[in-house]
Amino acid sequence: MVVRHRIKGGLTDVIGVLEDRREGQLVVRHADSSRHEIELSAITAAKPIPEMPLRPVDVEQLFLTTALGRPAAETVYLGEWLLRASSGWTGRGNSLLPAGNPGMPLTEALKRAEAFYVERGLPPQAHIRLGSQAATDIQDLGWIDAHPDRSDVLVMHTTLDHVNALPPYDVQLAEHPDKAWYGVAFDGPVPAPAPVVLEGAPKAVFATIEVDGEAVAVGRGAMTGHWLGIDALRVAPAHRGQGMAAAVVQGLARWAGPQGGRRTYLEVLESNLPAVTAYQRLGYVEAYRYRYLRSPAQ
Repeated sequence: MVVRHRIKGGLTDVIGVLEDRREGQLVVRHADSSRHEIELSAITAAKPIPEMPLRPVDVEQLFLTTALGRPAAETVYLGEWLLRASSGWTGRGNSLLPAGNPGMPLTEALKRAEAFYVERGLPPQAHIRLGSQAATDIQDLGWIDAHPDRSDVLVMHTTLDHVNALPPYDVQLAEHPDKAWYGVAFDGPVPAPAPVVLEGAPKAVFATIEVDGEAVAVGRGAMTGHWLGIDALRVAPAHRGQGMAAAVVQGLARWAGPQGGRRTYLEVLESNLPAVTAYQRLGYVEAYRYRYLRSPAQ
């Protein structure tokens, strides 16, 4: 809504989400997560405004942004392409990202990518955005689906306005994750490359919700430009279905607003219907989807 009200020296407008209406006041939440408490006696006009449609996403830019928000343990540039390696932990951290121009013929670029992964004892894989020209060109050269039994991964996005409400739980934020955070994020031992990858972004924060002093829900947020990337979102099995995942998203969004964040993305398997539904309820919509291709030489 938009609220016009009197301030010292004149009138001003506040545009945001109506968060609360209490006796004598309206509370309007701005895009940067700030809350404006406006006395009813000072209001000269107030009206709802239609929800702004999500602006179109530059999917090629977002494709690269997601990689920068969670950099691999090792990254080597091949022209504008990224060759990423993280000792085998996660597909994202151990695959070619064909974003932009490799600066050489495609066949030569793929040979160099194959050599990069073979030298590190890793299977040559490409992280491809479905529907992109790069995906078509790489498939035309014989690269095939690396995981035909898995569903597509959806990259979903929305604006912080949709997800920066005050969470119903106390979401604690830290610059570095502790042992308790990792204990919720992983079943069993933490893979050796995980801390390097998860803590390697230039601007990241780690969220935790505790119940009776025990960590039960965690997530990670990383800023790349005005984008907040959310990942490593996990709730302990005994506490699922209580809105904690959404609360972690909200806590991270409220951190990102003052950092200059305006939009947010996350990734989820299309087959994970409960998670997809929960994110849609928060206002996330699909930007694109991706899969992994493997070299025919494997």
